[in-house]
Amino acid sequence: MRSQQEELLQSPGPEAWVRIDDRPRGPRIYYNHIQSHGRDAHPGGLVAVVGRDNERFGWALFHPDSNIVLRIIDRGERAPTIDEFRERARRAARRRVEDPEIPADVCRILHGEADGFPALLVDRYGPLLVAEAFSRGSAALFKTILPALEEVLGTTEYRLSFEERAARAEGERPFAENSPNAPNLLQIEEAGLRYELDFARGHKTGFFCDQRENRASFAALAKGKRVLDVCCYTGGFALAAARAGAEDILALDLDEKAIAQAKRNANLNGNLSRQIKFVHADAFSYLRTLVRNERTFDLIVVDPPKFVHNRHSRDEGIARYHDINKLAIPLLEPGGDYLTCSCSGLVTGLELQELVRRSARLRPLQVRRKTGAGPDHPVSLDFPEGEYLKALWMRDSSGS
Repeated sequence: MRSQQEELLQSPGPEAWVRIDDRPRGPRIYYNHIQSHGRDAHPGGLVAVVGRDNERFGWALFHPDSNIVLRIIDRGERAPTIDEFRERARRAARRRVEDPEIPADVCRILHGEADGFPALLVDRYGPLLVAEAFSRGSAALFKTILPALEEVLGTTEYRLSFEERAARAEGERPFAENSPNAPNLLQIEEAGLRYELDFARGHKTGFFCDQRENRASFAALAKGKRVLDVCCYTGGFALAAARAGAEDILALDLDEKAIAQAKRNANLNGNLSRQIKFVHADAFSYLRTLVRNERTFDLIVVDPPKFVHNRHSRDEGIARYHDINKLAIPLLEPGGDYLTCSCSGLVTGLELQELVRRSARLRPLQVRRKTGAGPDHPVSLDFPEGEYLKALWMRDSSGS
């Protein structure tokens, strides 16, 4: 039996429309561009997007209480059908399964706007699909397309969450639901390393598969090195470096539960726990202590959580990125390698490079390359914010 929310997606009424003041420039339309809407435009439902002269711009998920009132989901003249949504989901899933560069058992299956499902992220972990919705309408959309994803992927269980910050922005209540046999704990494997995912305590969809290629590249630099992993979460970079033969690894994070999980992950992989010292600490204060103690490292990764959540928090978030790099860079040994990351979609790659330049002061750092997420995280041309993950690889040239 379909929910009322799913019915709104399948059967928008004749007055399900919203008029905007100009042609949309991307898939998101904000409240200050809304002129009026019809009586059948319901929160979380599908609506036609029209201009001042009744020009049709497509169809969108609608929520009148959100700063993002419209999320365009189709550019067609008529409303997309449930069967069309499901076929779109099948195509996205097949692309992951058929791409030899993507490990199909652990990857992102739907990446929001780029796959035609705004405000919806879906990751696969073996038999389990884990979805994170950032809008009431996208949560209902996941339930609608779930059979199509299961058909292609052969998955049997799911977990769905309506993210708290996004729910609050729409004046809604966050929620989490799952299939009856969805596991709370699940072990996965990446590049020969085992990780335990704790869905009751973990962040986002449980694991950051977007850093998969970057973890592999980091490991390639790690043999015989002294390594610092700042904001280590559940130990991805630290474990990759340990397996590659790093001499000594210090990994720190403020999240006590994440540190506990990182230690369990290390123990899952035999004797790797002996190479890594995990520390539960605030990164900013602990880095200051390391500087005072004149500690240095050959290889450093700084991978903080999302500091810029929206335009209102932008200045504060930029300052935090600047500060954490300013504290970490002095710990780099001459000739050492330094990786810094940002997962804030509102911070561009050039902005990240500029703030690191200011953080480094006169330190002679060379930018060796710039990377991001893997091919299972495509980016829509009209939604550059989808390229949220930026990774800047640098080397201190004074020792080379």
